[in-house]
Amino acid sequence: MGTVDNTFGALLIGVVVSATLYGVTCVQTWYYFTHFSDPWYNKLLVGAMFLSDSIHQILVTHAMYTYLVTDFGSVSEIFVWSLCVEVLFNGFTGFMVQSFLTMRVYRLSNKNVIATASVLSLVIAEFILVITYFAKAVTYTTFNQLPQIKPLSMSVNAVAAAGDILITIFLCIFLQQSRTGFRRSDTLINKLMLFSINTGLLTTVCAVMSLISITVWPDSFIYIAFYFCMGRFYCNSLLATLNARKGIRHDSCEEHMSLSLQGVRRPINSPIGSSRIGMPNDISIKIDTAQEYIEDEFLSAKDLKSSQSV
Repeated sequence: MGTVDNTFGALLIGVVVSATLYGVTCVQTWYYFTHFSDPWYNKLLVGAMFLSDSIHQILVTHAMYTYLVTDFGSVSEIFVWSLCVEVLFNGFTGFMVQSFLTMRVYRLSNKNVIATASVLSLVIAEFILVITYFAKAVTYTTFNQLPQIKPLSMSVNAVAAAGDILITIFLCIFLQQSRTGFRRSDTLINKLMLFSINTGLLTTVCAVMSLISITVWPDSFIYIAFYFCMGRFYCNSLLATLNARKGIRHDSCEEHMSLSLQGVRRPINSPIGSSRIGMPNDISIKIDTAQEYIEDEFLSAKDLKSSQSV
């Protein structure tokens, strides 16, 4: 083991940061359940995700309390059980979020089996690695035994990063392919692409930093501190995307109104427009829209309607 600073000190920092992110998760979860009337399976997903994240926070807090308070100075080499079980719940949270995003890839790709299967294989592989890691680590009693499953820990982070990157790439590709050339629909697509990138960015960075840490500082617990926060990033990224739907729709409506007003022509007998000859008497409003192609869990079909004129 390394020094106290880069072992238990790193774990303490990880718990503090994860607790802060958990507070954000609580607020976002409350906002979701009080502002949206989604189908039951969406609510079940968010509820299960929040429950898993809550249990994980309890477990890491228990581990730190044991090391730094209950048995301070006497069990520095002991591997507390809660520090092992937290890996399972962190993996479960990531599995739920990635499965949800995999379903989004499936819908946006018009049920492309190859794209969906490639993403799903990484998601399942990561979860299997997490279960394998847990099954082996739960039998350990000291930190000195952890190097035996170092390859598993590195594999979990590598596969997690690969899965998040692949999901983001596929979502951006399929959203890009759905462009129609109309301003309103393309603006919505740009926003969806931005949210897709943000959803996978934080979790990817966290997984990569955990992988780098375990490679560069194998005797420290810095990589565990990063892993503590990974589940929080999964929760908050997805919740932020779900909760941003109203904002996206509102911006879309405002842009819709702006585009509509630009198409208004004053009648020739209007006092304001009397000096402008040759204007049509009718009001023609062309609304830029798209096909109902991007119907997924983030935006309902009403956000992307077909062209209409008044």
